[in-house]
Amino acid sequence: MSILNDVEKIRACDPENMYNCIFDLPEQMEKALKISKSWKINQDDFPEIKNIVVIGMGGSAIGGDLVRSYLASSLLVPFQVIRNYSLPEYVDDETLVIVSSYSGNTEETLSALDDAIGRKAMIAAISTGGMLEDICKLNEIPMAQLPEGLQPRAAIGYSFVPTLLFFEKIGLVKNLTKEVESTIKLLKTTREEFIEDNELNSNPAKKLAKSMYGKIPIIYSGPVNTDVVGLRWKGQICENAKTLAFANQYAEFNHNELVGWADNAKAMKKQLIVIQLHDAADHNQIVQRMDIVHKLIAEIGIDVEEINAIGATPLERMFFLIQLGDFASYYLAILNDVDPTPVKVITRLKGMLASNKK
Repeated sequence: MSILNDVEKIRACDPENMYNCIFDLPEQMEKALKISKSWKINQDDFPEIKNIVVIGMGGSAIGGDLVRSYLASSLLVPFQVIRNYSLPEYVDDETLVIVSSYSGNTEETLSALDDAIGRKAMIAAISTGGMLEDICKLNEIPMAQLPEGLQPRAAIGYSFVPTLLFFEKIGLVKNLTKEVESTIKLLKTTREEFIEDNELNSNPAKKLAKSMYGKIPIIYSGPVNTDVVGLRWKGQICENAKTLAFANQYAEFNHNELVGWADNAKAMKKQLIVIQLHDAADHNQIVQRMDIVHKLIAEIGIDVEEINAIGATPLERMFFLIQLGDFASYYLAILNDVDPTPVKVITRLKGMLASNKK
């Protein structure tokens, strides 16, 4: 574990500077605020919205999922994130469709966009360019232009903030800009605990990476505010640390997956770790369930880590947990002696899919 106290060795594992992307999340959100403010949107082009769909995949879709989770108690219309080549049958000319693709070339997203255009949906887009930009220009679809050069998962501020503030621009919600600004302020403070110069014994992100090292993390979260955060943790651990991770949420998993934590799970106790994400707004019954599940899993000898969100608002707490999870997945990559940036197996998959089309 001594490598986590050696900044030079840490950086040697990170030639493409994933660390900087994680550290700069609040600055990225500041830039995303400016992009959102300059995004020219005509509110009259989005009247009488009956339902909302965000189209995206991977790191681009997670921003829409976070917005859906955050606005669940504010929006008065249904909101769904679609990770597919086509859209549900309910999508029509009264549906708002937001297309999110960092590269602008995601095949599933472009196919679903074509479907949305055919249904005459109200469409907006978020991207760095690519084929998506060409389609937007051809069809006069307003697109927020993002900076290039990042992995989609490292552009979470860019995928989240413009999507969130789009709803403010068209009048569906109010006062979101101030909430984003307060979140940025918090993240600039909380990251000081997680920085590479802060040694293992006093660094919560490094400690968590140490706990996860050599194990398969299973992340459990509540159904509100932390539901998508748990998925983000899973994705970051898989992509950055190149190790398997799984996620589920309360109370649903108590009705099925919980049974898997039977006595025969003892045989895997050295290979598994459970991480529970807590939010101040968790329902009292969810809190009780988390406490009981901790005891049940600990009884069979499996480690359980409890992570409490920090922040005065739901958005602050959501992004604090994202920041901590991102840093922890980064340090786990260092312990695994892998470069956190490349996703070679995904690149290989895309190549094989392209070959099959020829």
